[in-house]
Amino acid sequence: MSPAVFALIVSLAVLVAVIGVLAAVTLGLRARGTARIRRRLTPDDADVSDFEDVDQAPVIAAMARGGRAMEAWVDSEGESNLLLLRAGWRSGERRLMWYVFQAVLPFALFGLVLAYWLFAEIQNKGLILILLLASAAVLSFLAPRWILRAVAAARQRRIKSEVPLLIHLLVLLFEAGLSIRQALSSLVREGGGVLPELGREVEIVIRQLDAGAETSEALKNLSDVLAVEDLTTVLATLRQVDRYGGEIREPLLEVLDVIEERRSLDLRERVNHMSGRMTVVMVLFFFPALMIFVAGPAFLSIIRALAEVNAK
Repeated sequence: MSPAVFALIVSLAVLVAVIGVLAAVTLGLRARGTARIRRRLTPDDADVSDFEDVDQAPVIAAMARGGRAMEAWVDSEGESNLLLLRAGWRSGERRLMWYVFQAVLPFALFGLVLAYWLFAEIQNKGLILILLLASAAVLSFLAPRWILRAVAAARQRRIKSEVPLLIHLLVLLFEAGLSIRQALSSLVREGGGVLPELGREVEIVIRQLDAGAETSEALKNLSDVLAVEDLTTVLATLRQVDRYGGEIREPLLEVLDVIEERRSLDLRERVNHMSGRMTVVMVLFFFPALMIFVAGPAFLSIIRALAEVNAK
């Protein structure tokens, strides 16, 4: 590569980087103005912190606003905010890091593509560069959504594993004569260690109740945000008892039986799938070795006998 061509490529790379930074800053300023107008027109959510409330450098804040603006391009229905809540990223620091990651990811991907194009010794560099740039552009917008969905799904699985213990604790607390609100407060004070994920969510419900929200509405919001089927069933039972009254121990135990039966069916299904996979593994790897070990001596004897016949 001649020095003139190399200098031209470097100049183009610097120009693209400068344009990208300016675009990110512009989008960040526009998103900041939109966010200010939205905060004036709608009340703030006490349980969700905005990253702009966190002390940070102006460059970091601009990058975070640019990342949020990029997110708005591919998320017109507000799914990312719901996924952030399901992932447990409610604090301003977590959201700041997430939006900065979204803003930095395109530059990192394009930088890797440029480095590969400059230093890799391959043919048809032009076509490969176009493909890599298209892939980097697509991943810049889609990879954060995939990562966020994976994190939210992993936390949903952890919450699902805590639901049976939650039911047992609630039954014990209700047998002690506590109300629903008192039982939830006791879970926050004493059950945070055994319920790490649900304890955080129940603490948010307690804060909403202290702010004047209705118990039924707060529990419904929790079930809608987390979208865990077992937890939704438990919260629906609590809402029904809170609204209409009645015995709560027996309904919770019935819900526990349904959850245990459902988990047993899921475990059986997983075992069946694992059996099929192990059969494939055995056919591919174990069965050929077994055939060689069992039938190998017979085949060698036949080959030796044929060789002796041909020699005679």
